Amino acid sequence: MNLGVEAEFREIEEKQWSVFFQELDVISNNLPFKHAKLPENKGRNRYREVSPFDHSRVRLQAGTNDYINASLVIIKEARRKYILTQGPLPSTCGHFWQMVWEQRSFGVVMLNRIIELGSVKCTQYWPPSEIKELEFRDTGFKLTLIKEDEKANCIIRHLELENTKTQEARHVIHFHYTAWPDFGPPENPTSFLSFILFVRVSGCLSEDKGPLVVHCSAGIGRSGVFCLVDTCLLLMTTRKDPYSVCVRDVLLEMRKYRMDLVQTPQQLRFAYVAILEGVKPILRSLAIQQSPVMRSLDPFGRMAPKWVHGHHVPFEGVSSWRSQEPMTDSDEEDAPFTFRTSSPPQSPHWL
Repeated sequence: MNLGVEAEFREIEEKQWSVFFQELDVISNNLPFKHAKLPENKGRNRYREVSPFDHSRVRLQAGTNDYINASLVIIKEARRKYILTQGPLPSTCGHFWQMVWEQRSFGVVMLNRIIELGSVKCTQYWPPSEIKELEFRDTGFKLTLIKEDEKANCIIRHLELENTKTQEARHVIHFHYTAWPDFGPPENPTSFLSFILFVRVSGCLSEDKGPLVVHCSAGIGRSGVFCLVDTCLLLMTTRKDPYSVCVRDVLLEMRKYRMDLVQTPQQLRFAYVAILEGVKPILRSLAIQQSPVMRSLDPFGRMAPKWVHGHHVPFEGVSSWRSQEPMTDSDEEDAPFTFRTSSPPQSPHWL
């Protein structure tokens, strides 16, 4: 298979991932982050060495201090916008939900557990199931747990976020991936790819919604892996030539918006493995479509291309990444991918 990503992967395997990772660090942008180091903002950072760049930091709109450790990452070709942020501190939970409200975000992705290896990685910023409600009086927001759906490798929470000053309320979906091990990345990408698909089919990445909020503990390691895998798989679906996608270039573009995205060589290798597994159904379908009859239909051989919220709907052959029914209601650091869900989809809705 003459696949650019596979060629990249094999070349790096021969070179060693640690060497390749160091080369990436050397050429990654080193942009200013003066606001993060201001005395009044230091207490809002979970880690001293992880700061948002000044040019891409998210600014809080209400209140006397607009600082939050969060970065807006924009990938224009993929038409993707993500907000990557740290796991909230006890003093910044209200700021976190203020940001979600002001940015009109519909979804929050959490890639860590509250406690890992005996250390607190994130404050619980949503209501526990026995309480159902939390109020953040410092920023004027109230959060209510409407529904919690626990799956094998993730928990999907439906929340109501209310602005107590205006009494306006919005629905927010919280996607909590619980299968990332304490040591290193997952052994295989199956559950991670399934989790990305859960997020996609919810509608949270639709262009008519605000940016998807993604966090782990520092907001650079696992968060970077999530955005890199999602973006590369999307580009491989929408480009005329899926072989032209270069993971290295996509990561370097993302690092222009938030420092050190994808934090370790092991995480980067896992991202490549996940992309290679996730793209297999697309390439198998593409190969089928290259017959003389199918080539006459369109550049990808798709029999019935559609667009949903600005994204291509793959044709029926893309089984593992086929459209799904929308669901209604400091980071630590390969098996074939088969997507399965406990609830089979009813109708197409690729995002």
